[in-house]
Amino acid sequence: MILMSVEWAGLGPQLLLRLEREGDEPLTSQLERELRDAIRTGRLGPDERLPSSRALARELGVSRGLVQECYAQLHAEGFLTTRTGSGTRVAAGAQPAPAPATVPAAAARGPAIDFRPGQPDLTSFPRGDWMWAMREATRTAPAPALGYGDPRGVRELREVLAGYLRRVRGAASDPERIIVCAGFAQGANLVLRTLARSGARVVALEDPGDIDPALSVGWWGLRGVPVAVDEHGVDVAALERTGAEAVVLTPAHQSPTGVVLAPDRRRAIAAWAQARDATILEDDYDAEFRYDREPVGALQGLAPAHVALLGTVSKSLAPAMRLGWIVCPPGLAEAVAEAKELDDRGSPGLDQLALAALIRSGRYDRHLRAMRARYAGKRAALIEALATHAPEVELRGLAAGFHAVARLPEGSDERAIAEAARTRSVGLYPMSALTWASGARPPELVLGFGDLSEPAIRRGIETVADLLRGP
Repeated sequence: MILMSVEWAGLGPQLLLRLEREGDEPLTSQLERELRDAIRTGRLGPDERLPSSRALARELGVSRGLVQECYAQLHAEGFLTTRTGSGTRVAAGAQPAPAPATVPAAAARGPAIDFRPGQPDLTSFPRGDWMWAMREATRTAPAPALGYGDPRGVRELREVLAGYLRRVRGAASDPERIIVCAGFAQGANLVLRTLARSGARVVALEDPGDIDPALSVGWWGLRGVPVAVDEHGVDVAALERTGAEAVVLTPAHQSPTGVVLAPDRRRAIAAWAQARDATILEDDYDAEFRYDREPVGALQGLAPAHVALLGTVSKSLAPAMRLGWIVCPPGLAEAVAEAKELDDRGSPGLDQLALAALIRSGRYDRHLRAMRARYAGKRAALIEALATHAPEVELRGLAAGFHAVARLPEGSDERAIAEAARTRSVGLYPMSALTWASGARPPELVLGFGDLSEPAIRRGIETVADLLRGP
């Protein structure tokens, strides 16, 4: 068996060249082959600049003449070009043409007017304020803040969040029990994993309700059981009969029905959790956007020892931020922090410092005030469009957030309406897609208006008005 010495040279991101010193193939041929393969496979793209012959020779430990001979051969074959002052580059057209796309462009784009719920107004992201906050974080961050740090999150952000949640959400928040995470999905997974490891087996889920928590429950080996939601929120008596050790709730603005958990049920849920030593996962996803009065306080304030309050900036700023937080009950905080450390060692530190600066400066509150007015205008446009073009439709769940429930005339087929609307390039979403238990429900659509302009809302409703008016 012949042992060969292998040397690797890095030519930039995701490109390595290999030379076998003790093989039979000449080094020139090896280098030519490696560069051809890099160009053919796309590791070197068209017009990408190669190192100078002197730099590559030094990196590979070969003569400069060998590299020059290789470059000359590939230039003759049409793989490389050389221009004075521009160095040696990959020639245009040196790669094979990509395979044609299998998905039609129109299908990839989706509906022209999409009433998908859960999408905030992405055009209103406060770019200038975020750039200021990132500059401020970069300018002021001490060197230790650039290390791995506390997996629970940057201390400065946890302190700012604790004050903000006490002030705005009425939460019982302590920086020591706040864990910064990558949005609701990771936060819920961390809590559910911790509960599963501590022996929990059954988790109750709102019905109708979001799909993601149900998927997470099953992933961690827990059994999800649906609990009906009516006009007062989740049915607490039905919850008690499930034997669940935990429940996932959206009490401030139920998703997707939009109802607010009634005061007597808030107290009953808190009493249930205390009596059973159960855990409530409170998804506080869009409570800042309430139109008729001040936002309803977090349920966590009633039973902080039994509620894991999960919040994010996905709706207030943008989903791409991937920043959220968990206010943990005292009995879960340490275990959830350990799970977070195992997951990713902690969320990006500079982003956390920037968010802290944004909140502390008042820019975050100012943005929320502006967005409330913006969403209120879109909400009014939806009400007006339906009243004009489909007065038979009853709108519900409009007290907060940026989605509404459209109750269709009796006998309507919500799924057929959604399919027909799609052929007109309008996205509509049936309530039945978010319903777990079987049983008769009135036909309803969930209409998101957050990422649509007011003219688009009016145009979209007018386009499908005949479908909404019923059979």
